[in-house]
Amino acid sequence: MIVALWRVHYNLRLKAFYTTEPNPRVGCVIVKEGQVIGEAWHQRAGEPHAEPLALQQAGEQAQGATAYVTLEPCSHFGKTPPCADALVKAGLARVVVAMQDPNPLVAGRGLQKLKTAGIQVACGLFADQAEALNPGFIKRMKLGRPFVRLKSAMSLDGRTAMQSGESKWITGPEARADVQRLRARSSAVMTGIESVLLDDPELTVRDPSLLSNARTYQPLRVVMDTHLRLPLDSKLIKHPLDLLVVHSDQADQEKRKALEALGVGLISFPLSNDQLPLIPVLEYLAKHHQCNELLLETGASLAGSFIQQDLVDEWAVYMATTLLGSDARPLVNLPLSQMSAQKRLVLSDLRQLGADIRMTFTPQTEQ
Repeated sequence: MIVALWRVHYNLRLKAFYTTEPNPRVGCVIVKEGQVIGEAWHQRAGEPHAEPLALQQAGEQAQGATAYVTLEPCSHFGKTPPCADALVKAGLARVVVAMQDPNPLVAGRGLQKLKTAGIQVACGLFADQAEALNPGFIKRMKLGRPFVRLKSAMSLDGRTAMQSGESKWITGPEARADVQRLRARSSAVMTGIESVLLDDPELTVRDPSLLSNARTYQPLRVVMDTHLRLPLDSKLIKHPLDLLVVHSDQADQEKRKALEALGVGLISFPLSNDQLPLIPVLEYLAKHHQCNELLLETGASLAGSFIQQDLVDEWAVYMATTLLGSDARPLVNLPLSQMSAQKRLVLSDLRQLGADIRMTFTPQTEQ
């Protein structure tokens, strides 16, 4: 049992980790008399889920077998039929599920269908690993917001760019390749207008190894641009169909019309304390763009606002073994004046990437 579920998680990370948006990453292994007779993973939204694909491989041997699945089989009709029904029809004797589906349309109904049909059901084995596969889908289903991952690159003395804004390149090619993987697993990549004006980024996935036939999309690129200062000749506008500019409802309407004419998506919000409201923006991305994971690649001000409002779920900090000096720009703008206001983090992962170090932090929860 342990080997079977480990195999599901391993194969998902190898073969379907970057292609399932906005669906969760789900794998299934079917075992009979100690032998794997079916194995599959969900690849793209609208295509068959993992369970029917694995059952197709198993064929008639599925009768009396055990299925190991990372997520509760669905019980409702969406773009594909219910997976729970397929498992029942195949005559499975047992189904082992790593975690219950947080989707309100499922949420235990798939497990109940299996039990009602007389199938033995176990749920909860390797739940932590299953949750780690789908942090964004889980958060979107439970809280109506995407999982926010902040990416930062800094020098050994905690600086991100020279005073002029020059920042290419602090880190080396291995670290930049790792950022490509973060982009590829994300539903959307967000930045602030200051970063756009300084760096003119594209924010696309460019690594050929991450652009397989199963991957048919680029992450939505989101620019927080209060006053619509985005240049009409910026690199972001080369791909306007997956670009969303978030701006104030008081922004210049002529500039808005010019961006709309180029095919750029726009959405406005009333300002809160002279800033774009972050939580409503996150809720909009989850509801209207089915955004599971949001990668925040931005400067010190927007990053600081997300941290100050406790909206960062994970922080990937790439540290280069170089010094930029005291006049260089800081990692985040975070105006804290008392020790009681400090933001404590937990180091969840530490690894070397070429000459650089990647540190992954999560917020420290209240004890």
